[in-house]
Amino acid sequence: MAQASDVTMAAPVRPPKRRMNQRTIAPWVFLAPGLFMFVVYVLWPIVQSITLSFYDWNGLYDQDGAFTGTFVGVANYAELMTDPAFEVSLWNNLKWLALYLLALPIGLFIAIFLNQTVTGIRLYKSLFFFPFVISQVVVGLMFAWFYAPNFGLFYLLTEWITGQGTAILADPDLVTYGIIAAGLWPQIAYVMILYLTGLNNVAPDQIEAARLDGAKGWRMLWYVVLPQLRPATFIAVIVTVIGALRSFDLVSIMTSGGPFGSSRILSYYMYEKALSEYGFRMGYGAAIAVVLFAIMMVFISGFIWKMWRDEKER
Repeated sequence: MAQASDVTMAAPVRPPKRRMNQRTIAPWVFLAPGLFMFVVYVLWPIVQSITLSFYDWNGLYDQDGAFTGTFVGVANYAELMTDPAFEVSLWNNLKWLALYLLALPIGLFIAIFLNQTVTGIRLYKSLFFFPFVISQVVVGLMFAWFYAPNFGLFYLLTEWITGQGTAILADPDLVTYGIIAAGLWPQIAYVMILYLTGLNNVAPDQIEAARLDGAKGWRMLWYVVLPQLRPATFIAVIVTVIGALRSFDLVSIMTSGGPFGSSRILSYYMYEKALSEYGFRMGYGAAIAVVLFAIMMVFISGFIWKMWRDEKER
């Protein structure tokens, strides 16, 4: 009898089935509104864009409200392969991706500089944070005036140094780099904010232990600080990649794709083909959007996979 009693007392007490169902269902109830919005406003438009890329459509419906597009299969994608404007736009987007990633190391070092307690540090933080709160349209106008021939500060500076001013936005070889520099200004501020938040969560005991072991400078940064900044780096990379690929507003404000289409990027070229007064080729614009989405997913998925693999190895 005693043994049976001991076995009964040792058996784990299972929660009621109703309580288990509540624990299982409750998270999905709270996630349901967000998932609904994600499906309706993200997944469904992606599916529609991919479907539309196989049609030739001018964006209009007939008088009965019926779809007037013509199925053309992969003809839009085949045309992209021989479109010189698409090639220029794609190459410019790759430049944006490569140079925009400079925001990560620059933002990190600014955040490290600002992550200290010295006199006036709040003023410095405000000055570095300022570009983040400015609209991209305002940034584009400011840099357009900064690069403007005859009276722009950059033009006057290059004229004083070299004897001949450089009109960046009028030079097909330099215009893309000038717009990227304008975009980097607020992007660096955003990355800086992410890293400042991450630095506040760095474990001080690990810093002290590393100092006792003789680590300092680059070794401290590489082996102690950066591993603890992985969540901030993850967000910074994704936001920077997305920002580089969707930088429509700066191109539209500063050059409208000029001169001679040399500063076009995929998002702006998509707008020109699908929505501008010279476009109304919705299917072709959708094909450009699908290519842009595929590039974005390749970069983001690759980084997510690397982060997951690193976490798994730990």
